[in-house]
Amino acid sequence: MNQRVIMTVHAHPDDESSKGAGTIAKYRDLGVSSVLVCCTGGEEGEIHNDKVVLEPGESLGERRSKELDAATAIIGYEVVERLGHRDSGMPDMEANKRPDAFWNIPLEQSVGELVALVRRYRPTVLISYPDAQHEYPHPDHLRAHDITLAAFDAAADPSAYPELGEPHQVAKLYYTVWPVMQSRLLHEKHLELGLKSPYEERLAWINRDVPFTTSIDIRGYQAVRDNALKAHATQIDPESPWWFGLTEEIRHNIHPYDHYRLAKSRVGAIDVEETDLFEGIE
Repeated sequence: MNQRVIMTVHAHPDDESSKGAGTIAKYRDLGVSSVLVCCTGGEEGEIHNDKVVLEPGESLGERRSKELDAATAIIGYEVVERLGHRDSGMPDMEANKRPDAFWNIPLEQSVGELVALVRRYRPTVLISYPDAQHEYPHPDHLRAHDITLAAFDAAADPSAYPELGEPHQVAKLYYTVWPVMQSRLLHEKHLELGLKSPYEERLAWINRDVPFTTSIDIRGYQAVRDNALKAHATQIDPESPWWFGLTEEIRHNIHPYDHYRLAKSRVGAIDVEETDLFEGIE
Protein backbone atom coordinates (compact mmCIF):
# COMPACT_ATOMS: atom_id res chain seq x y z
CA MET A 1 0.00 0.00 0.00
CA ASN A 2 1.07 3.59 -0.57
CA GLN A 3 1.72 5.99 2.28
CA ARG A 4 -1.74 7.54 1.89
CA VAL A 5 -4.71 5.20 1.99
CA ILE A 6 -8.46 5.78 1.76
CA MET A 7 -10.70 3.12 3.32
CA THR A 8 -14.42 3.25 2.51
CA VAL A 9 -17.00 1.24 4.43
CA HIS A 10 -20.15 0.46 2.44
CA ALA A 11 -23.22 -1.62 3.20
CA HIS A 12 -23.91 -3.43 -0.09
CA PRO A 13 -22.46 -4.02 -3.55
CA ASP A 14 -23.22 -0.92 -5.70
CA ASP A 15 -22.93 1.57 -2.80
CA GLU A 16 -19.25 2.01 -3.64
CA SER A 17 -20.25 3.04 -7.17
CA SER A 18 -23.07 5.45 -6.35
CA LYS A 19 -21.12 7.18 -3.57
CA GLY A 20 -17.69 8.57 -4.28
CA ALA A 21 -16.50 6.48 -7.22
CA GLY A 22 -15.07 9.55 -8.94
CA THR A 23 -13.21 10.50 -5.78
CA ILE A 24 -11.52 7.12 -5.49
CA ALA A 25 -10.57 7.11 -9.18
CA LYS A 26 -9.12 10.61 -8.95
CA TYR A 27 -7.00 9.84 -5.90
CA ARG A 28 -5.85 6.59 -7.49
CA ASP A 29 -4.33 8.66 -10.29
CA LEU A 30 -2.67 10.81 -7.63
CA GLY A 31 -0.97 7.74 -6.15
CA VAL A 32 -3.35 7.13 -3.24
CA SER A 33 -4.24 3.54 -2.36
CA SER A 34 -7.83 2.58 -1.61
CA VAL A 35 -9.54 -0.23 0.29
CA LEU A 36 -13.25 -1.03 0.09
CA VAL A 37 -14.94 -2.80 2.98
CA CYS A 38 -18.30 -4.20 1.85
CA CYS A 39 -20.37 -5.31 4.83
CA THR A 40 -23.00 -7.52 3.16
CA GLY A 41 -23.65 -9.44 -0.02
CA GLY A 42 -26.81 -7.58 -0.98
CA GLU A 43 -28.81 -10.81 -1.00
CA GLU A 44 -32.11 -9.06 -0.19
CA GLY A 45 -31.98 -6.65 -3.09
CA GLU A 46 -34.27 -6.80 -6.09
CA ILE A 47 -33.40 -7.00 -9.78
CA HIS A 48 -34.10 -3.52 -11.14
CA ASN A 49 -33.08 -4.26 -14.72
CA ASP A 50 -35.55 -6.43 -16.64
CA LYS A 51 -32.83 -7.35 -19.13
CA VAL A 52 -30.92 -9.30 -16.47
CA VAL A 53 -31.69 -12.96 -15.82
CA LEU A 54 -29.81 -15.06 -13.29
CA GLU A 55 -28.14 -18.24 -14.48
CA PRO A 56 -29.75 -21.56 -13.42
CA GLY A 57 -28.79 -22.18 -9.80
CA GLU A 58 -27.22 -18.73 -9.42
CA SER A 59 -28.31 -16.66 -6.43
CA LEU A 60 -28.66 -12.88 -6.45
CA GLY A 61 -25.88 -12.67 -3.88
CA GLU A 62 -23.52 -14.60 -6.16
CA ARG A 63 -24.32 -12.35 -9.11
CA ARG A 64 -23.89 -9.20 -7.05
CA SER A 65 -20.49 -10.39 -5.84
CA LYS A 66 -19.35 -10.70 -9.46
CA GLU A 67 -20.76 -7.25 -10.18
CA LEU A 68 -18.82 -5.86 -7.23
CA ASP A 69 -15.57 -7.27 -8.60
CA ALA A 70 -16.23 -5.68 -11.99
CA ALA A 71 -17.22 -2.29 -10.56
CA THR A 72 -14.28 -1.99 -8.18
CA ALA A 73 -11.86 -2.82 -10.98
CA ILE A 74 -13.34 0.05 -12.97
CA ILE A 75 -13.08 2.45 -10.03
CA GLY A 76 -9.56 1.39 -9.17
CA TYR A 77 -9.83 -0.02 -5.66
CA GLU A 78 -6.66 -1.90 -4.82
CA VAL A 79 -8.30 -4.10 -2.20
CA VAL A 80 -11.87 -5.30 -1.65
CA GLU A 81 -12.67 -6.82 1.74
CA ARG A 82 -16.03 -8.50 2.32
CA LEU A 83 -17.20 -8.81 5.93
CA GLY A 84 -19.51 -11.55 4.69
CA HIS A 85 -22.66 -10.68 6.61
CA ARG A 86 -26.11 -11.14 5.12
CA ASP A 87 -28.13 -8.23 3.81
CA SER A 88 -30.66 -7.22 6.50
CA GLY A 89 -33.27 -6.02 4.03
CA MET A 90 -35.36 -2.90 4.42
CA PRO A 91 -37.03 -2.07 7.75
CA ASP A 92 -39.82 -4.49 8.75
CA MET A 93 -38.84 -7.15 6.22
CA GLU A 94 -38.60 -10.74 7.41
CA ALA A 95 -34.89 -10.59 6.59
CA ASN A 96 -34.44 -8.24 9.56
CA LYS A 97 -35.07 -11.19 11.87
CA ARG A 98 -32.36 -13.46 10.50
CA PRO A 99 -29.60 -14.03 13.06
CA ASP A 100 -26.95 -13.76 10.31
CA ALA A 101 -28.26 -10.40 9.09
CA PHE A 102 -25.69 -7.64 9.49
CA TRP A 103 -28.10 -5.64 11.65
CA ASN A 104 -28.29 -8.53 14.15
CA ILE A 105 -24.58 -9.29 14.43
CA PRO A 106 -23.33 -8.11 17.85
CA LEU A 107 -21.89 -4.63 17.43
CA GLU A 108 -18.69 -5.55 19.26
CA GLN A 109 -18.06 -8.36 16.76
CA SER A 110 -18.58 -6.19 13.69
CA VAL A 111 -16.49 -3.36 15.13
CA GLY A 112 -13.72 -5.86 15.78
CA GLU A 113 -13.85 -7.06 12.19
CA LEU A 114 -13.39 -3.51 10.96
CA VAL A 115 -10.71 -2.69 13.56
CA ALA A 116 -8.69 -5.66 12.28
CA LEU A 117 -8.85 -4.26 8.73
CA VAL A 118 -7.99 -0.73 9.83
CA ARG A 119 -4.93 -2.04 11.65
CA ARG A 120 -3.94 -4.20 8.69
CA TYR A 121 -4.24 -1.53 5.96
CA ARG A 122 -3.60 1.55 8.16
CA PRO A 123 -5.77 4.05 6.26
CA THR A 124 -5.19 7.78 6.44
CA VAL A 125 -8.90 8.55 6.10
CA LEU A 126 -12.09 6.54 6.63
CA ILE A 127 -15.31 7.19 4.71
CA SER A 128 -18.76 5.84 5.51
CA TYR A 129 -22.35 7.05 5.99
CA PRO A 130 -23.72 9.90 8.13
CA ASP A 131 -25.33 9.41 11.50
CA ALA A 132 -28.69 10.86 10.39
CA GLN A 133 -30.06 8.96 7.39
CA HIS A 134 -33.57 10.33 7.03
CA GLU A 135 -33.79 9.68 3.31
CA TYR A 136 -32.67 6.06 3.30
CA PRO A 137 -32.81 4.50 6.77
CA HIS A 138 -31.64 1.06 5.64
CA PRO A 139 -30.57 -1.01 8.67
CA ASP A 140 -27.30 -1.97 7.00
CA HIS A 141 -26.41 1.65 6.24
CA LEU A 142 -27.12 2.57 9.85
CA ARG A 143 -24.95 -0.30 11.08
CA ALA A 144 -22.14 0.56 8.66
CA HIS A 145 -22.13 4.03 10.22
CA ASP A 146 -22.10 2.57 13.73
CA ILE A 147 -19.15 0.26 13.19
CA THR A 148 -17.09 2.85 11.31
CA LEU A 149 -17.55 5.48 14.01
CA ALA A 150 -16.63 2.99 16.74
CA ALA A 151 -13.67 1.56 14.82
CA PHE A 152 -12.20 5.03 14.25
CA ASP A 153 -11.58 5.25 18.00
CA ALA A 154 -11.08 1.57 18.84
CA ALA A 155 -8.39 0.99 16.20
CA ALA A 156 -6.22 3.61 17.89
CA ASP A 157 -6.79 2.31 21.44
CA PRO A 158 -4.16 -0.21 22.60
CA SER A 159 -6.60 -1.58 25.18
CA ALA A 160 -9.33 -2.29 22.58
CA TYR A 161 -9.09 -5.57 20.69
CA PRO A 162 -5.39 -6.03 21.58
CA GLU A 163 -5.33 -9.36 19.74
CA LEU A 164 -6.13 -7.69 16.41
CA GLY A 165 -2.82 -6.02 15.66
CA GLU A 166 -0.88 -2.88 16.37
CA PRO A 167 -3.02 0.21 17.06
CA HIS A 168 -3.45 2.69 14.24
CA GLN A 169 -4.75 6.26 14.34
CA VAL A 170 -6.83 7.22 11.31
CA ALA A 171 -6.37 10.95 10.69
CA LYS A 172 -9.92 11.75 9.53
CA LEU A 173 -13.41 10.27 9.35
CA TYR A 174 -15.76 11.47 6.60
CA TYR A 175 -19.42 10.86 5.79
CA THR A 176 -20.72 10.80 2.22
CA VAL A 177 -23.25 13.52 1.36
CA TRP A 178 -25.68 13.93 -1.55
CA PRO A 179 -26.77 17.56 -1.09
CA VAL A 180 -30.25 18.64 -2.12
CA MET A 181 -28.75 21.29 -4.38
CA GLN A 182 -27.35 18.54 -6.58
CA SER A 183 -30.81 17.05 -7.12
CA ARG A 184 -32.25 20.52 -7.62
CA LEU A 185 -29.78 21.36 -10.39
CA LEU A 186 -30.51 18.09 -12.17
CA HIS A 187 -34.25 18.65 -11.72
CA GLU A 188 -34.08 22.15 -13.17
CA LYS A 189 -32.09 20.97 -16.17
CA HIS A 190 -34.72 18.32 -16.95
CA LEU A 191 -37.44 20.96 -16.87
CA GLU A 192 -35.36 23.36 -18.97
CA LEU A 193 -35.06 20.67 -21.63
CA GLY A 194 -38.76 19.82 -21.49
CA LEU A 195 -38.17 16.46 -19.83
CA LYS A 196 -40.01 14.84 -16.94
CA SER A 197 -37.78 15.07 -13.87
CA PRO A 198 -37.16 11.92 -11.79
CA TYR A 199 -36.13 14.18 -8.90
CA GLU A 200 -39.46 15.94 -8.44
CA GLU A 201 -40.73 13.54 -5.77
CA ARG A 202 -37.51 13.71 -3.77
CA LEU A 203 -37.49 17.49 -3.78
CA ALA A 204 -41.14 17.61 -2.73
CA TRP A 205 -40.54 15.93 0.63
CA ILE A 206 -36.97 16.98 1.45
CA ASN A 207 -37.27 19.99 3.73
CA ARG A 208 -33.66 20.50 4.71
CA ASP A 209 -30.26 20.30 3.15
CA VAL A 210 -27.43 18.17 4.46
CA PRO A 211 -24.32 20.15 5.40
CA PHE A 212 -20.97 19.24 3.92
CA THR A 213 -17.43 20.42 4.53
CA THR A 214 -15.53 18.92 1.63
CA SER A 215 -16.03 19.13 -2.13
CA ILE A 216 -13.90 17.01 -4.44
CA ASP A 217 -13.74 18.16 -8.06
CA ILE A 218 -14.24 15.02 -10.14
CA ARG A 219 -14.22 16.53 -13.62
CA GLY A 220 -12.85 13.89 -15.95
CA TYR A 221 -13.91 11.05 -13.62
CA GLN A 222 -17.70 11.04 -13.93
CA ALA A 223 -17.57 8.31 -16.59
CA VAL A 224 -15.91 6.07 -14.01
CA ARG A 225 -19.01 6.37 -11.87
CA ASP A 226 -21.28 5.73 -14.86
CA ASN A 227 -19.40 2.60 -15.88
CA ALA A 228 -19.13 1.29 -12.33
CA LEU A 229 -22.87 1.73 -11.82
CA LYS A 230 -23.62 -0.09 -15.07
CA ALA A 231 -21.40 -2.97 -13.90
CA HIS A 232 -24.08 -3.56 -11.25
CA ALA A 233 -26.46 -4.70 -13.95
CA THR A 234 -28.96 -6.29 -11.56
CA GLN A 235 -29.37 -3.02 -9.68
CA ILE A 236 -28.91 -0.31 -12.32
CA ASP A 237 -30.97 -0.03 -15.45
CA PRO A 238 -28.74 1.67 -18.07
CA GLU A 239 -31.87 3.51 -19.25
CA SER A 240 -32.77 4.72 -15.76
CA PRO A 241 -33.85 8.39 -15.87
CA TRP A 242 -32.54 8.87 -12.31
CA TRP A 243 -28.98 7.99 -13.27
CA PHE A 244 -28.86 8.53 -17.03
CA GLY A 245 -31.85 10.68 -17.98
CA LEU A 246 -29.67 13.45 -19.39
CA THR A 247 -26.94 13.14 -21.98
CA GLU A 248 -23.47 12.40 -20.67
CA GLU A 249 -22.16 15.84 -21.64
CA ILE A 250 -24.95 17.64 -19.81
CA ARG A 251 -24.88 15.39 -16.73
CA HIS A 252 -21.13 15.59 -16.31
CA ASN A 253 -21.09 19.37 -16.39
CA ILE A 254 -24.03 20.22 -14.14
CA HIS A 255 -22.32 19.57 -10.81
CA PRO A 256 -18.97 17.77 -11.12
CA TYR A 257 -18.29 17.28 -7.42
CA ASP A 258 -18.45 14.60 -4.74
CA HIS A 259 -19.34 15.92 -1.29
CA TYR A 260 -18.39 14.79 2.21
CA ARG A 261 -18.79 15.93 5.79
CA LEU A 262 -15.74 15.80 8.03
CA ALA A 263 -17.01 14.10 11.18
CA LYS A 264 -13.80 13.50 13.17
CA SER A 265 -10.26 14.73 12.77
CA ARG A 266 -7.00 14.22 14.60
CA VAL A 267 -5.27 16.95 12.59
CA GLY A 268 -7.49 19.97 13.14
CA ALA A 269 -11.00 21.36 13.38
CA ILE A 270 -13.99 19.74 11.68
CA ASP A 271 -15.74 23.04 10.92
CA VAL A 272 -13.84 23.53 7.68
CA GLU A 273 -14.21 24.09 3.95
CA GLU A 274 -11.96 21.74 2.00
CA THR A 275 -11.22 20.60 -1.52
CA ASP A 276 -8.91 17.74 -0.50
CA LEU A 277 -9.54 14.78 1.81
CA PHE A 278 -5.91 15.01 2.92
CA GLU A 279 -5.94 18.71 3.78
CA GLY A 280 -3.95 19.31 6.96
CA ILE A 281 -2.30 15.89 6.88
CA GLU A 282 1.47 15.96 6.58
